[in-house]
Amino acid sequence: MGRNSRKRRSSLANRAIAASAALALGGGGLVWANFYASAHEENNSTKAENVAAQVATIDCPDVGQQLNDVPQGARAGVDKELATLDQQVTEAYKRLADTRQAQAGDSAFVDNSILSPLRAKRTASLDRIGQNISRAGGQPPGNLQQMAQCKGVPVAQPAAGEGDQQQGDDQQQGDDQQQGGDQQQGGDQQQGGDQQGGDQQGGNGGQGGNGPAAADFVNIEDVQPTGGPQGVNGNGLAANGNGGSTGTFTTNCGTNENENRNSDNVIVAPGVSNGAQHQHDYVGNQANNAFASDEDLANGNTTCQNQGDKSSYFWPVIRLQNGQNDIDANQPGGGQDGNVGQIVEPAQAELKFVGNKKGDVVAMPQALRIITGDAKSFVNGLGNANTNWSCTGFEDRQVTDKYPICPEGSSVVRTSFFQSCWDGQNIDSANHRTHVDFVEADGSCSNNFQAIPQLQVRLVYDVPAPQIQNGQVQNAYAIDSFPDQLHKAITDHNDFINFFNEETMNQVVQCINSGQDCQ
Repeated sequence: MGRNSRKRRSSLANRAIAASAALALGGGGLVWANFYASAHEENNSTKAENVAAQVATIDCPDVGQQLNDVPQGARAGVDKELATLDQQVTEAYKRLADTRQAQAGDSAFVDNSILSPLRAKRTASLDRIGQNISRAGGQPPGNLQQMAQCKGVPVAQPAAGEGDQQQGDDQQQGDDQQQGGDQQQGGDQQQGGDQQGGDQQGGNGGQGGNGPAAADFVNIEDVQPTGGPQGVNGNGLAANGNGGSTGTFTTNCGTNENENRNSDNVIVAPGVSNGAQHQHDYVGNQANNAFASDEDLANGNTTCQNQGDKSSYFWPVIRLQNGQNDIDANQPGGGQDGNVGQIVEPAQAELKFVGNKKGDVVAMPQALRIITGDAKSFVNGLGNANTNWSCTGFEDRQVTDKYPICPEGSSVVRTSFFQSCWDGQNIDSANHRTHVDFVEADGSCSNNFQAIPQLQVRLVYDVPAPQIQNGQVQNAYAIDSFPDQLHKAITDHNDFINFFNEETMNQVVQCINSGQDCQ
């Protein structure tokens, strides 16, 4: 894979995001309201200090990302066990949130009553994963059982590690500039000590009690210009003399006016209801759920104007933390998993495929799956993180680990640039990543991968600007997430399954390679 393209993030940028994570944890990115209630019921300063020293969330090894070689015959069973591992973490996290008073009186409570039982459950699931792989003729990783151990992340400790960012030149040109410490300006204004107190929204970690917090937001006007999320066409390929494939193909699939949502993920957890534990918006293919086969998707209806595009485009919903609940308030993927508030449909959803600055692109195979970003990056670190947040009128300024506060008349923007190199053989891989990659700085694909059209997704949301007062956030918004990820902006991600028919895909490739702008 394109290793060089993942190592451009400067150490300064890593430290900036790690420091931001630490402040976010310490500033209300904590778990559920009774954490704060228990802290304020105690007048004894020692008790309060004990509560403050407790953990904010649980960090477990992401087993799925370590499984690079799983026989095809084992993948269904392995995927179900991976979903079980996620559910085990969620259950442990909820117990962490519901036992704050017991934790304050017993320094060993978390280890004995939460982490130890979790380790036992994970050990059993990992055993079953190993058995599935062995029965299908594969070799389980030698370190599989070592991944049973989880740890608590203390309130004041950054959970986001200083890992290499998986962001190639096609996804984020100039990311050393974009990710620098200057983008975090304004953070000190929002992260004072007062933010830890009270039962106000934000002080208790948001409407659902586990985020977002005041420290998760930054005023876009305090962010230094960085040139915007640079795609392959962002620097003017025709003018730079490098040639390449400069055309585009735009597909119009609406903004999910049908309100087609579920908390499944057929890519990472096929056959598992609520495998994502957070809601997705779906545009394009309308047959996407945990139990959809490739045949179901190929025969599904599409919201795309071009009926030759039955691809599935999906991403975590955004919710307003405005005191109102949506229809899933008491359901899995919604309130049961800490995702509360009013779901907001995008005002715009722009889906564009672009080319490669070095040469032509080839057709994507039908049913190709691509995930960009990492839903668990808050505890996983930055290795697969891929986020771009901004505001209309300010898109030359981008933030990665915070939600932007936009001025009046400006809307929130989420931009995702997908991997655009393919191994030429597989429509998926065991960890859903190694069959695709980002391009290198010069536009080339490593390891004899082939350049394919790059999907760029730009989502615009009309949401009220959150207000930060005395370290508290009012009218916050946030993406849905796994409960233990505390609704951090860095966990944003986007998913795509290609179901263009052959004729339309050939049109996409022809338009891009000939320099045309088509739709």
